[in-house]
Amino acid sequence: MTMSAGWYLRRLSRMGPREVGGRVGDTVRRRRWRSARPAVPRVTGARFTAVLPAGALDAVPPDAAKRLVAEADRLMAGHAEFFGVVRDDLVSPDWWHDPKTGRRAPWGYAFDVPYRDEEAVGDIKQIWEPSRHQYLTVLAAAYALTGDERYAERVAAHLRSWWAANAPLRGVHWTSGIELGIRLLSWVWVRRLLDGWPGAAGLFEDNPVALRQIWHHQRWLAAFPSRGSSANNHVIAETAGQFAAACAFGWFPASARWRADALRSLDRQLRANTFRSGLNRELATEYHGLVLELGLAALAEADRAGVPVPATVRLVLLRMTDALAAVVDDRLRPPRQGDADDGHGLVLDGAGTDRWGSLLATGDAVFGRLPWWPEVTGTDVRTPLLAALVRPYAKGGGAPAVRRPASRPAHFADAGMTVLRGPGGIWCRCDGGPHGFLSIAAHAHADALSVEVRHDGVDVLADPGTYCYHGQPEWRGYFRSTLAHNTLQWGGADQSLSGGPFLWTRHARTRVLVADAADDRAVARWCAEHDGYPGVVHRRRVELTAARRELRVVDEVHGEPGAVRLAFHLGPAVTAELVENRALLRWSRDGEERSAELDLPGELSWRAHRGESGPPLGWYSAGFGRKEPATALVGSGSADGAAGFTTVLRFHG
Repeated sequence: MTMSAGWYLRRLSRMGPREVGGRVGDTVRRRRWRSARPAVPRVTGARFTAVLPAGALDAVPPDAAKRLVAEADRLMAGHAEFFGVVRDDLVSPDWWHDPKTGRRAPWGYAFDVPYRDEEAVGDIKQIWEPSRHQYLTVLAAAYALTGDERYAERVAAHLRSWWAANAPLRGVHWTSGIELGIRLLSWVWVRRLLDGWPGAAGLFEDNPVALRQIWHHQRWLAAFPSRGSSANNHVIAETAGQFAAACAFGWFPASARWRADALRSLDRQLRANTFRSGLNRELATEYHGLVLELGLAALAEADRAGVPVPATVRLVLLRMTDALAAVVDDRLRPPRQGDADDGHGLVLDGAGTDRWGSLLATGDAVFGRLPWWPEVTGTDVRTPLLAALVRPYAKGGGAPAVRRPASRPAHFADAGMTVLRGPGGIWCRCDGGPHGFLSIAAHAHADALSVEVRHDGVDVLADPGTYCYHGQPEWRGYFRSTLAHNTLQWGGADQSLSGGPFLWTRHARTRVLVADAADDRAVARWCAEHDGYPGVVHRRRVELTAARRELRVVDEVHGEPGAVRLAFHLGPAVTAELVENRALLRWSRDGEERSAELDLPGELSWRAHRGESGPPLGWYSAGFGRKEPATALVGSGSADGAAGFTTVLRFHG
């Protein structure tokens, strides 16, 4: 997807003067770097001291270690899956090849590579993901746990191959700061986990090629931080990776400055990216997870290196952890809100490890769990290793001096998120928050007033997910459209106006009017409205009656008359039998048949859609790069200026 002149003008319009000035400086610097050949400082006598404490590996649960080793063996055989594409080429990877399109990214000066153009480069996510080297941290962890040198030797071979194929500032792997930051964090952990291997020093601190790569990565990150309207999760990854490397690989004259600058930025950006309630400001749950993982990894590096960390860093991470514990459902699944690209900050686990349970387990180890937190029954490798690096005072009496919630929060006023809960694992997320973060709201969806409903962890009324970013504009547009969410569309348009795949030029403004959602309520209530349609106000009321296991949704449209479509998207496990305006929903959970009844507004004409592509309608994306048909119930009609539509969902049994 190439960007037109119009897109650049729209993007420029979302920047302030300071950001424009910074980007002009970046452009000048890139031109100067094209011909510059900086001398890498000579390093002698470097030693790696950021090792795991004695006994840390002994704390890894056996079942988590077993899953990890199984994944490592699969990787050793060359098998992996990235964003729905199964690969068998990881014995000797081509770092520039996209197996999805068959294309290879072009060689050249990094900032000349048109990485957004799939015709020229291929699917950039498929190319970038293996080069985050998070599969190498898995192999290195397998070596640390088993002592089997085959894993270490494979890691070394792949790092040497990557360094040889990706000279500094040449090629697609030097175009995006988030990639460099996450890659640095991976290298820190690879070196840590290989510490018992005789070849570890020769691979890193005694290797001029490795030193050159580490230095150039940090120089790049210091020069080109994400700025202004782009200072979202990317800048957290950049600063966390820079900080981790400057702590663990502090061998260069600039290391102390890089470390101090990165820590200041990390502190500032964690606060900027996080509501006071603890939810991530992008209102895209997977990025909440990514930022929390990156922040905890950076905290571990600081404590291991003895670098004092501002109290606000721990405070933000504590609030993020408590917020995550508050919004997950009974199966530890968080909301599916906004964009999601399956990005991780630090990967040390095998397949089948629950990401969100792992984060809550780490939060327990670092901050201590609260009585209302959900139970975490699974195990992971990452938690005991991170906890081994964090200073003991970070738990219990030494935690940040902050009043933590005495009971589970249900309404996050600053984020506009409300969670209604009922018996039998009924869970309903109501969206009354800002459209997104910063002026471009890059990872937002046009989903104001949408609801997401689950029963015992099963998606009943589902958020669609994301599916793709680059290269497929029709699908990108669908998955973040109003029609793809459980809300009302007026006039055939989205509530917010898109200016490109990561750009919104007009944002719907939403306000919550009622949020009475405490767990002990017989009837939990929520009401909000938005102004995304010119001349029209859409107001929605939601009531969850516990005794009747009934969810009632009332939509009101005030203002100009126009065509409306009201959509309810079912999860992929749910089937629907639609007769006129009533749908019988069925699904199974743990071998038991479940059902519900959905009474739809009779004022609208209802149709079921499933897996349609011209245009797209009736799809669910469980993860980036993957989509599957799912039933969408869409009612069409008109609003005459003061219309109301009532929907009732009743769970059986």
